Amino acid sequence: MIFVTGGAGFIGSNFVLDWLAQSDEPVLNYDKLTYAGNLNNLKSLQNDVRHVFVRGDICDQAGVLALLQQHKPRAIVHFAAESHVDRSILGPGEFIQTNINGTFSLLEAARTYWGALPDGEKAAFRFLHVSTDEVYGTLSPEDPPFSETTPYAPNSPYSASKAASDHLVRSYHHTYGLPTLTTNCSNNYGPYHFPEKLIPLVISNALGGKPLPIYGDGQQVRDWLYVGDHCAAIRRVLAQGRLGETYNVGGWNEMANLDVVHTLCDMLDTLRPKAAGSYRDQITYVKDRPGHDRRYAIDARKLERELGWKPAETFQSGIAKTVQWYLENQAWVLDVQSGAYKTWLETNYQNREA
Repeated sequence: MIFVTGGAGFIGSNFVLDWLAQSDEPVLNYDKLTYAGNLNNLKSLQNDVRHVFVRGDICDQAGVLALLQQHKPRAIVHFAAESHVDRSILGPGEFIQTNINGTFSLLEAARTYWGALPDGEKAAFRFLHVSTDEVYGTLSPEDPPFSETTPYAPNSPYSASKAASDHLVRSYHHTYGLPTLTTNCSNNYGPYHFPEKLIPLVISNALGGKPLPIYGDGQQVRDWLYVGDHCAAIRRVLAQGRLGETYNVGGWNEMANLDVVHTLCDMLDTLRPKAAGSYRDQITYVKDRPGHDRRYAIDARKLERELGWKPAETFQSGIAKTVQWYLENQAWVLDVQSGAYKTWLETNYQNREA
């Protein structure tokens, strides 16, 4: 069995679904079910005995340790995190609590559990920490992409909290010998993405006849990684990664936010045309967020060189799958757009004048 934290969130639920589609090894899925955790993501596993769901908080060190001792997993894959930069600007406290204190509690529980394992199980155990490229800060247009040796320079409360968690994981390997692995990924997209992030928000707003908000000039560049590719990379690192190492996971797809929005609008014009005009007509430029990083780019050559992984999807193929999924799953979108989500959207955008 493997122990997955945050397995009802966007990337976590995709990972659990992909894992059980390719393996009979059970998953203990541990998720607090905050606003972005959604058991509907896992509805297809409702009667699957290989999927054991437990609602809980990674800050509950005693509770996590009890579960580890009961179920005896061979690995922990740690997705659980607060992950939206805008939310971290409006309320950083939860990011500190979950991403830093929660990771610390999880590491302590894992260290106690791992330390008591028999020698063979102890040697086989892994703790894989899933992190972000945002810990590296921002790049200018001429800078080379982030590598695993790029100095950390986080620029938001979110990325600072993830940087702290990365450092904690590294320290537990070097100080205590805990067999850790860390992955730092670029911007993910794909099915089950909570509609506060750019791609699902644009799709949802476009179909709903609402403005498509573009921060600043829309020229912020991101490296886009299809979530299925990310899950495949994590499986590869878990199986073959060198202990104590960090592996950057990227899609080799640098695109400006505005170009992504144009692509989405053009696809929707073809697949779900409006009665008149183009979805591009709904684009609205709004005030940029504070400290907005200008460019992220990932150099994923270490992962390809050492473990033979590279993304299977181009941006064109991945975004086509993504748009089609959202068009076919509008009931899922409507379900997650709860009153709390709408309240947050209003809070985030009410002071961003056009």
